[in-house]
Amino acid sequence: MAGDVLTENRLGACSSPYLQQHADNPVAWQPWDGAALRLARDLDRPILLSIGYSACHWCHVMAHESFEDPGLAERMNRLFVPIKVDREERPDLDQIYQLAHQLMNGRGGGWPLTAFLTPDQRPFFIATYFPPEPRYGMPGFGEVLEKVAEAYRDNGEAVARNGEAVVEGLDRIAPAGAEPLDGQVVDRLRGDLDGDYDARHGGWGGHPKFPHAGEVAFCLRREALDGDAPAGEMARHSLRAMVDSGLYDHLGGGFFRYCVDADWTIPHFEKMLYDNARLLGVLADAHARTGEPRYAEAIGETVGWLDREMRHPEGAFYATLDADSEGVEGGYYLWDYEEVSGLLEEAELAVATRVYGLCRAGNFEGKNHLKRVREPEEAAAELGMDPTEARQLLANARERLFTARQDRTYPGRDEKVLTAWNGLLIGGLARAARATGEARYADLARAAVDFLRGRPWDGDRLLAVHKDGVSHQPGYLEDHAFLLTGLLELLQASWRDDDLAFARELADALLERFEDADEGGFFMTAHDHEALIHRPKPGLDQSLPSGNGAAAQGLLELGHLLGEPRYLGAAERALRLFMPEMKAHPGAYVALITALEDAVQPPTLVTIRGDGAAAEWQQAAQAGLHPRRRVYRIPDDAALPEGLAERTNRNEVTAYICRGTECSAPITERSAFEAALAEGPEPPAG
Repeated sequence: MAGDVLTENRLGACSSPYLQQHADNPVAWQPWDGAALRLARDLDRPILLSIGYSACHWCHVMAHESFEDPGLAERMNRLFVPIKVDREERPDLDQIYQLAHQLMNGRGGGWPLTAFLTPDQRPFFIATYFPPEPRYGMPGFGEVLEKVAEAYRDNGEAVARNGEAVVEGLDRIAPAGAEPLDGQVVDRLRGDLDGDYDARHGGWGGHPKFPHAGEVAFCLRREALDGDAPAGEMARHSLRAMVDSGLYDHLGGGFFRYCVDADWTIPHFEKMLYDNARLLGVLADAHARTGEPRYAEAIGETVGWLDREMRHPEGAFYATLDADSEGVEGGYYLWDYEEVSGLLEEAELAVATRVYGLCRAGNFEGKNHLKRVREPEEAAAELGMDPTEARQLLANARERLFTARQDRTYPGRDEKVLTAWNGLLIGGLARAARATGEARYADLARAAVDFLRGRPWDGDRLLAVHKDGVSHQPGYLEDHAFLLTGLLELLQASWRDDDLAFARELADALLERFEDADEGGFFMTAHDHEALIHRPKPGLDQSLPSGNGAAAQGLLELGHLLGEPRYLGAAERALRLFMPEMKAHPGAYVALITALEDAVQPPTLVTIRGDGAAAEWQQAAQAGLHPRRRVYRIPDDAALPEGLAERTNRNEVTAYICRGTECSAPITERSAFEAALAEGPEPPAG
């Protein structure tokens, strides 16, 4: 059987757009399931595990170069059991084998991830992209296939020892011991951010340049809590750089995944729901504190893109837009100067050229990707025209270019609804609604909640993926934690009893199905999940905030709101578990450190009961979106759980302000309410 050439590609029955992209390959791809794993064991053949996602440019490159090549496919089918995995549907597998890549190679991985496993799933060789023939200093993929198969065949015992050593290494990098909570890690993180900050271009690091939304939020928080003006300036400089740069789609709204250069000029052109969700939240924070119109514009344009191009007909949001269009990276977004000059009136072209730096040579492979290099007012001064006229001409130019772009071939859209990413977006939309006063943003968030409650949630279990009318894949830690924090943000924008009940069900599921009752913290997978070679407890922030950080944050907020010690205790146990890691590498644990602050000094909880004039009280309390204040306006007809009901009054506008376990007497006068808000311990917002 070892010499059998596999022939059946089984991906055609899968709903994942990424897997469907490979359903016509000559490779006998298998999905990750019991049948594929049994096949590897029965044939005693190594697994070739390829992990990617539908919007990934280099995944497409390797697919076209290698997976569509009949000769390379024949070798894959003869020597291995090839398995394809969508990392967005199976973040557990991606997390495990990315960690293994880090251990085996001493550096981070990426996508496509190319892992060779023993039939019992243990990795013995892992890399990322391979070219079909030797180049870029890398061996050709065909050579890799032959050598890996030879190693497995001729040195099986050594391969098995290698795989076992990797599994032992994965177990060793799990958090090893709890320590008391120590708020000094906040200062250490603040110092780290100074050291890595790009003072010239904004953001952190060189190239590639990622948005780092968590770091931006942390810096805004430092300014609000500590009066740290340099931290606030870093945050605003970074946000403004992103909004003006090539990271942002200046015609359609929304942010790309990252830029390949340090000065934010050329992005990797895929658009991810999670990036836009997180950036909405920090734009909202920045706008609430500064009133800067450009932040509100970027929020409005990004929400417009999400609503127009990424929304499921029933209210949730799709996952990604591809980087490529008609096989060209960024092709949908790039402009020939001659094309632009043919579309715009002379005055429009004069303004647009100056604002976006358009030129005949272009800034990317002979074409122009829009980047805002001047303000319209500066262009007006150069052209000797009124600034209002210049702004209108720029608006006209953008509208003409946007309309022309609509006729191009649209990038591929991955129409999976991912529970975790929608949870992040619900929180971002709710925060944007509170910062801008735009009720429509909260309406979109509520519709997404209703979709998730009616589809991926079955009343007992939360599922991770919805596609083609079917929800599937058991929910992960991040699905529960991100949706929980999103619901709590939405409750502060617009109270619904059902949303509070849903939040409690998610919190109970976290404790029952994910918490490590012995050591503390939360596993990525539920206790009854498929057995894999490792069970991660994610604490590190990566492209998403860590699951344990989000779980701790959500449980702390819900625990304080309800006075529920079970939630508070579970959050504190998780934070204690990761305390040594936070001390050693604070820059990698921003989400956990943010939750730690709220555990050490609980936020002020403001509950306002009533209708009508109560909305004005809520607006006063939410001014500036102060990071150490949670404000809930509860309608008179709300049905509340006991712990919350005892802190509210019906039939008149009444507020309670709770700091830690101490709550004020009922406050029924507006002037007394505003005076109590200003007392502290948090400084006044705004």
